[in-house]
Amino acid sequence: MSKPAQSTPSSPQAPLDRSDVRMRHDDSIADMLRASLDKIRSGDLGMLPVVIGLIVISVVFSLLNPVFLLPNNLVNLLFDCATVGIISLGIVCVLLLGEIDLSVGSMSGLASAMIGVLWVNLGLPLPVALFAGLAAGACVGALYAVLYNRLGMPSFIATLSGLLALLGLQLYILGPTGSINLPFASVLVRFGQIYVMPGWLSHLLALVPGAVIVLRGLRTRAGRQAAGLSAPPLSALFLKAGLLTVGLEFAVFYLNIGRGVPWMFGLLIALVVLLDYALTRTQWGRSMFAVGGNREAARRAGINVRRVYMSAFMLCSTLAALGGMLSAARLASSSQQAGTGDVNLNAIAAAVIGGTSLFGGRGSAYSALLGIIVIQAISNGLTLLNLSSSLRYMITGAVLAIAVIVDSLARRSRVSHGRA
Repeated sequence: MSKPAQSTPSSPQAPLDRSDVRMRHDDSIADMLRASLDKIRSGDLGMLPVVIGLIVISVVFSLLNPVFLLPNNLVNLLFDCATVGIISLGIVCVLLLGEIDLSVGSMSGLASAMIGVLWVNLGLPLPVALFAGLAAGACVGALYAVLYNRLGMPSFIATLSGLLALLGLQLYILGPTGSINLPFASVLVRFGQIYVMPGWLSHLLALVPGAVIVLRGLRTRAGRQAAGLSAPPLSALFLKAGLLTVGLEFAVFYLNIGRGVPWMFGLLIALVVLLDYALTRTQWGRSMFAVGGNREAARRAGINVRRVYMSAFMLCSTLAALGGMLSAARLASSSQQAGTGDVNLNAIAAAVIGGTSLFGGRGSAYSALLGIIVIQAISNGLTLLNLSSSLRYMITGAVLAIAVIVDSLARRSRVSHGRA
């Protein structure tokens, strides 16, 4: 009988250097560019459309009127961005859930009226009046959430009813005079009209985003390499941080040629950063995206859906109240016209134009920032050209329609590529 064939022992392999594995798994800049192009082709546009739109708007208006890009005009534009931009941040929260709040304009007008009545007419301390306005916003948002969670009332109807009720309450508490002037020498009014950051501080703050990108990138890179996954090259990381830092430093330098960076715009940036951190780095933020993407799936996964809706509506109305009080500071008055007109349109349009989806589940805090800059740039440019407000409404409406069309087409593309 023949002996069975014996397996020869495999030759021992030399230990593989871990640095070699890491180098083999590093992506090149070309690989990252190809991946980015693939994401764009599949409908994941991010903030690319609004950035391109902002560049086009700036070029067009600067050619028609060179005053548009002068430092002091840009400073005024940033002052105007802050009030409606803060309101738009709250709109982002409810849009992420696929809902809407049509009463943010009226809520901001009511908070503006409360500042005038409580602080000027009744003589209460300013912090008390500010707290009362914020508390009123939180209570209104909680009421909307109860109507939605307990009674199943659509947010469109609930907030439309709130729009009328809050407007009536605003007119009632202002009384027959209809307007209350705020003290020009007060801290609140000076914050809304005059106060700007020191030059050295604005330059220092402009370094922070680049530093954060580097630190987060190094931490993510180390984690992926430890798991044997591909990691972006260091050159791409430092290039991205460097370009952002250079751009921000130049913007700060240019604004400091004029009056400087407004503190009120700095408050908007701080709120954007806080909301972005909450949406991307906390369990609450992950729950927001999960509920907006698929409410039933989120409920089955153990997420308290009602609590998520409660927090979103309360945050939206509270930010609307804060924006209304800052608007009163900007105008140095509380009046019946506060919160009316195009406040609702601009707040909702800013979130959508910036890239937040009307279908829920997609968006970011930075979309409100970019969107409101686009809207205020259009308004400011048309004002410099002495064109009527009717044309401003039509152009803003056209930009909003284009943004929704782009969002719809991008959503179809994501579905067809399996990225929805």
